[in-house]
Amino acid sequence: MQAVSTALIVIDMQRDFCSPGGYADQAGLDISLLRAPIPAIRRVLDAARARGLLVLHTREGHRADLADLPEPKRLRAANSGAPIGHPGPLGKLLVRGEYGHDLIDELQPLAGEPVIDKPSYSAFASTDLDLLLRNRGIRELIICGVTTEVCVHSTLRSAVDRGYACTLVSDACGSAYPQLHAAALAMVDVEGGLFGRVLDSHSLLNQWEAA
Repeated sequence: MQAVSTALIVIDMQRDFCSPGGYADQAGLDISLLRAPIPAIRRVLDAARARGLLVLHTREGHRADLADLPEPKRLRAANSGAPIGHPGPLGKLLVRGEYGHDLIDELQPLAGEPVIDKPSYSAFASTDLDLLLRNRGIRELIICGVTTEVCVHSTLRSAVDRGYACTLVSDACGSAYPQLHAAALAMVDVEGGLFGRVLDSHSLLNQWEAA
């Protein structure tokens, strides 16, 4: 694995998903499960920075006027009890520029680390992520964040379709549904790694050190 061609993507570690009063909390999800991967993400993030890897962060959210919010997604969020754009303790839910939309304090980006604002689940949908990666000669992605079965998996599958080799860091991903987390990991590993590799953070860092 060559650092120059590898990037780390940290998916949606936002207050809206990981803090009391945010979107996930308003939807009744157990945010302790969404916060569980923070230490592993921190380990991978520190190691990636030390190796000089490109580090990118993503945030899911919408324009203040919600003009980029598809009607089916609006209805799904409303049905969950957390309407997008509804005022909450951290500001309007999943709206760009609000306090809840930003990344949690523990995983703030360093200066120069790109932050990809996305209106959908995949970080490649309606963003310039692919352009940024190709301009840097990136061929391999290390992916972590929340939630494993939704935005993490959607991003990974989109990356695979674009020709990137992917590694999913199992303990650096989180979901409010343990059974879906386990299933999402298994789907990557099926058929000898149909969608890439699944490693825990310690195995990944050991491989980096051995390299």
